Amino acid sequence: MSSLQVRHDWKRAEIEALFALPMNDLLFKAHSIHREVYDPNEVQISRLLSIKTGACPEDCKYCPQSARYDTGLEKERLLAMETVLTEARSAKAAGASRFCMGAAWRNPKERDMPYLKQMVQEVKALGMETCMTLGMLSPEQANELAGAGLDYYNHNLDTSPEYYGDVITTRTYQNRLDTLSNVRASGMKVCSGGIVGMGEQATDRAGLLQQLANLPQHPDSVPINMLVKVAGTPFEKLDDLDPLEFVRTIAVARILMPKSRVRLSAGRESMSDELQAMCFFAGANSIFYGCKLLTTPNPEENDDMSLFRRLGLRPEQARNSNPALDSLEAEEALLAKAAAHQDKAEAQFYDAAAL
Repeated sequence: MSSLQVRHDWKRAEIEALFALPMNDLLFKAHSIHREVYDPNEVQISRLLSIKTGACPEDCKYCPQSARYDTGLEKERLLAMETVLTEARSAKAAGASRFCMGAAWRNPKERDMPYLKQMVQEVKALGMETCMTLGMLSPEQANELAGAGLDYYNHNLDTSPEYYGDVITTRTYQNRLDTLSNVRASGMKVCSGGIVGMGEQATDRAGLLQQLANLPQHPDSVPINMLVKVAGTPFEKLDDLDPLEFVRTIAVARILMPKSRVRLSAGRESMSDELQAMCFFAGANSIFYGCKLLTTPNPEENDDMSLFRRLGLRPEQARNSNPALDSLEAEEALLAKAAAHQDKAEAQFYDAAAL
């Protein structure tokens, strides 16, 4: 009998009951649902590039890009087109099927829209899926980006409505929901998740997932970030979250949103291989891949592929990939490319949790 249910009417008590299950029962339930929808040994890989870094006017307490905190981050202007395309080509060669571009803005300015649309078109011409995260979008801006061919738009809810005011005061929860609504209405796919380990309670983690699962359509991608504590931000000295609570969050997200890709996102650098393996078993089937997520570290590309090999996982192939290249050749090419770029410290990758 199928255990798959696609619902948009989850009650908080139901979700808290899932979190309270014995771990073995929770993992069995989540993994069983995962296998019904996805190949359990395939992981979608995205690459993330900051196209404009720092000087954000928002006060998100976790974010090193906020102009309000002294984190030593140097602000940068929008990257040149050829720089973006060089990084996109490198990402594709290293096995990424989706290229995500992020700017540290409250919202994009109208003067930037033509350049952003050209960027989308140029990256898509390489045969990759495209994603952007630029802050809040008006309906008109969402339609413009959709018209340029943007596939995904990322805008995280971050936490529960009840805890949100302890994290951010410069934009409201409704602002975030409105942007997601504008993105959906434009026809783009929604990428939206949150951050755990920000001092929230267990009920807040349930509340975050409730908000995501009860959207009119489940997000196509759900990034679950573990807080990366950055010196100079208000959250730099918070206690670490129990890693098993992170696994529980992944598992419950998989149960509530069975057809969404659940992305193991920021914080992987501090996660053991065993913890990541539990997350993949619990239903995570997407990662951000590369040497950095902007200012926060991420496991090196070849470390990721080494873990994939040990776990018997394989990268999901891009839709426009070469069918003559079988999975073994693809993995070997990926490892070779990753080794060649291991010391490329200038590549700046954006943390989706930062907007």
